[in-house]
Amino acid sequence: MLSHKKSLDILKKTNALLEGHFVLSSGLHSSKYIQCAKLLSFPTKAEKICKSLSLKIKKRFKNIDLILSPAMGGIIIGYEIGKLLKKETIFCERVNGKFTLRRGFFIKKGSKVLIIEDVITTGKSSMECVKLIKKAKATLVGFATIIDRSSKKNLKIKKEIISHLKIDVPTFKKNQLPDYLKKTPITTPGSRFIK
Repeated sequence: MLSHKKSLDILKKTNALLEGHFVLSSGLHSSKYIQCAKLLSFPTKAEKICKSLSLKIKKRFKNIDLILSPAMGGIIIGYEIGKLLKKETIFCERVNGKFTLRRGFFIKKGSKVLIIEDVITTGKSSMECVKLIKKAKATLVGFATIIDRSSKKNLKIKKEIISHLKIDVPTFKKNQLPDYLKKTPITTPGSRFIK
């Protein structure tokens, strides 16, 4: 398994770990942002992290039929983990603001589904994926992510999250910003707000 230090080095070298003032897709503000798309744009570096995460998933979950990832961030990581675990992998995408299965993707009734994301902050996207699993009368096996940056106070997921890396980064509501963030210009990363 890849060490915490080596993992952070990879994130910094690929510019996947950014500093500034960010409005996350959850609406929360943060001084750090993890842009896993930057990591995944370097396949040989990302491969080390994906292999490490796949080993943790194998150890924790014995029966997985399908991997489901939310678009956009989860597509590549879902594909890579699916390839390593030799599992069918699909993704859902937003249509009118709501996650939907398109492109002929479907979840078989009774199948065991693992949700994989690139980064989990509040778990909102993952919990929207859970609705698709329930609607299909399938079983949620669990959650996995490259980076878990959640905190107990904002996390919507009640099950264990298998992550390659846990990074504690404080997040703030708009009306509770510390002075240093108020003085830093805002960047809105991610894909949830793209029109």
